[in-house]
Amino acid sequence: MDRGKLFERIWIDPTRCGGKPCIRGHRIWVSLIVDLIAEGHSEPEILEAYPGIEIDDIRACLAFASEMTRERFVPVRLENAAV
Repeated sequence: MDRGKLFERIWIDPTRCGGKPCIRGHRIWVSLIVDLIAEGHSEPEILEAYPGIEIDDIRACLAFASEMTRERFVPVRLENAAV
């Protein structure tokens, strides 16, 4: 899946989770998923712990974090914004 499609899986809602980037449709922070990976949790473990997310959601979190380390702007839609 290309990065553009992955980034569609990340949403920001200023009224939820303090406006932190989350997996679309969930209150699961991108930073939480990245922290879990950094702590050594496997993708299957994360998927089991957080039912409803998919492998591409984990990949989207990593791609988003990667872009942030480059100090680039990543356009992310507001969750309730029209497509």
